[in-house]
Amino acid sequence: MPDTTPEAPNVVTHQLIEQLRRHPKRVVFTEGEDLRVIEAAARLVEQEAVIPILLGRRTRIRAMAGQNQISLKFIKIINPVKSSDLPLFVKRAQNMARYRASGQIDTEETIIRPHYFGSMMVQYGHADAIVGGNQAIPASYFRALLHNIKPLKDVPRIFGVSLLTAPHFPLLGENGMLFLADTGLIPQPDVTQLSSIAIETGKLAHHFLGRRPIVDLLSHSTKGTSTTQDAQKVAAATALAKARITAEHLDIELDGELQADVAIDPEAAETKLPDAARRKAADVLVFPNLDAGHISLKLLQHLAGAQVYGKLILGLARPAAQIPRTSSVESIFGTAAAVAVEAIKYHELHPESDF
Repeated sequence: MPDTTPEAPNVVTHQLIEQLRRHPKRVVFTEGEDLRVIEAAARLVEQEAVIPILLGRRTRIRAMAGQNQISLKFIKIINPVKSSDLPLFVKRAQNMARYRASGQIDTEETIIRPHYFGSMMVQYGHADAIVGGNQAIPASYFRALLHNIKPLKDVPRIFGVSLLTAPHFPLLGENGMLFLADTGLIPQPDVTQLSSIAIETGKLAHHFLGRRPIVDLLSHSTKGTSTTQDAQKVAAATALAKARITAEHLDIELDGELQADVAIDPEAAETKLPDAARRKAADVLVFPNLDAGHISLKLLQHLAGAQVYGKLILGLARPAAQIPRTSSVESIFGTAAAVAVEAIKYHELHPESDF
């Protein structure tokens, strides 16, 4: 039997749970036949924060919960094959141009797959947010999301944001949490994509923090100390993002191109930018490419002991999150809480997503 003693709330989960107790949301887990997911779902119910929906075989999930003395109270279990919503989802899928273009002969065979069924639930209002990937390769999960959930028109490509906290990090931002992007999807973002990543992650951070976030675009260069094409790309993305912030009156503080120490350490910033006003540590770090973002995330998590939640998938018309196959119960618990909080004011952030 696993250790079901919940970890003490940290600065991230405490804030998320407090918001959700006032506005609980329905989160569908596409891979419900996973002991970690069952345990995380039970914790979310105990905290009165989320209404979990587990996709999978009811007998299997009940047996796993029973063997490990985990309560399934207020946890909904749906087997897509037997769901009364299946005919409706199949009909809607058959009307989607992307399904017709794919030439799929048996739409039902596709929709009964948990990732596809769960994403249909979210797109059509049967759940508020989706979490998946704990037992699947990322590509299969992302493919289902892209098939069924409409993209946001002003975001060039979907991307991933990881949220971390580490009380032992003295330079962590003002609220004790840090947003990293893109940590999962775009290998080599161009100037427009990099600018969009910075803007959208800044909006997300503003929603979570309740204040103007500090967003920094990272490079091996600080303000022109290197003239490589990579550094110039980050500088161009910074200029484009700043122009959007001004034009759209966004409450985001943004800068770049900056080396990582300048972004997170005010003393380093004073040394390398002696004529600038004293800087605060960044709330959001935007990486120049996927290698830099993903490697940094794994080092912070596995070597430095940071607690990581997500990835939250931005650029879709509904809140979604992907969790890796190595996720802990705590990571699944916090990721579900994070994507549920994103759902609270999601239409306020993206009013054009009301379809």
